[in-house]
Order: sequence, then structure tokens, then C-alpha cells
Amino acid sequence: MFDLLAKGGVLVGPILLCSVIALALFLERLIRFSRVKIRGNGLVHQVSRYLKDGEDHQAYERASRDASPMGRIFTQAMEVKDQDRETLETVLAHATEAETRELSRYLQALATIGNIAPLLGLLGTVLGMIKAFMVIQEMGGKVNAAVLAGGIWEAMLTTALGLAVALPTMVAHSYLVARVDRYEAQLQEGTVVFLKSIGSRSRDQGRIDAAPSLSRETRN
Repeated sequence: MFDLLAKGGVLVGPILLCSVIALALFLERLIRFSRVKIRGNGLVHQVSRYLKDGEDHQAYERASRDASPMGRIFTQAMEVKDQDRETLETVLAHATEAETRELSRYLQALATIGNIAPLLGLLGTVLGMIKAFMVIQEMGGKVNAAVLAGGIWEAMLTTALGLAVALPTMVAHSYLVARVDRYEAQLQEGTVVFLKSIGSRSRDQGRIDAAPSLSRETRN
């Protein structure tokens, strides 16, 4: 196998390096995703219940103790929950985007490797073909079919190797992107629940504040 790869030319090394980097990035993301709990252990439900009951301190403590992405988003949101709705939604959007960006780390590098690996293989093939035709030129009119065939298959070796690296890399990239999209959807669902909890509490408070006024009007 090493002898075969050695005949592929100078670009075999960079292509193999791309394969090693792609595998390392894929395994790192798999391990990262296997350890992360996007919405914590019942975090969304517990924080929502605390907010509806007016127990803001307990909600903040519960969110701040949770190391999940959802916990960090809720912690930032709790710090501005008493401000206007637009500010709260902006903080939630930015926090969700930051967590999604963290989950997407290295995915662009993986996509880049998937794109350049076949190009490196194609470049190696072109260089190999140039070398083969230079040999033919040196031989003059006495073209040896065996020499020509050997030069061509050695040139095509890098293309095959580049495709062999690019195909699984792109499959791995698509798989990881799908998982990130699913995680992002879960985070967005959690932020919607948070906003609904804040909104329902505000409506309940408004009804409580309006009740004494109605009672006074009825007496008058």
C-alpha cells in the first residue's frame, strides 16, 4: 500500500493529511455532541414553572447552575427579563446564535477539506499527466504502451485518493450539520417557552392589578 501511494506523487501527502484532519474534527464533534445536553435535565419546564409562579430568584438559580446551552441562554435572559420585550427577544436571539455558533465549530473546516481534497487529487493527476507526456516526448517516436499506461494510472491515483477522502468527509459534514440544526431548533423552542412564561405572568399580573379598580368602580 505504501509503495502504491508513493507512486501517486507529491500531492498524496497533503491528501492523506486532509483525511487525518477530517477524521480528527469529526470525532471531536461527535464526542462534544455526545456530552452536551442541549436543554438540560428538565430545565425548560422547571424555569417556566418558576416564572409563572413569580419565583424569579429560583428560576435564575436553576438556570445559572445548569451547564447546558439552554441554561446559559436562560441565565442571560433572566438578567434582562424586566426590560422591554424587544430587548429580551434580542438577548435571547443573540444568546441562541452564540450557542449555535459554538456547536458549529470546525464544521466549516470539515466542509473545506471535503471541497479541496478532490481538487488536490485532480491537480496531482494533471501533474502526473504532464510528467507522462514529458517522458513520451523524450522517447521521441518510440512510444512504449506499457510506459504510457503506467504513467497514466499513477496520475489517476491521486484523483481516486482525493475522492476517497472527500466523499466520507462530506457525508460526515452533512450529518453534523443536521445535528446542529436539530439542536438549534430545540434551543429556539426553549426560548419560545421562556417568552410565553414571561407573557402569561404579565397578563396574570395585569388582571390582578385591574381587579381592585373594577371593585372601586362597582362600589361607586
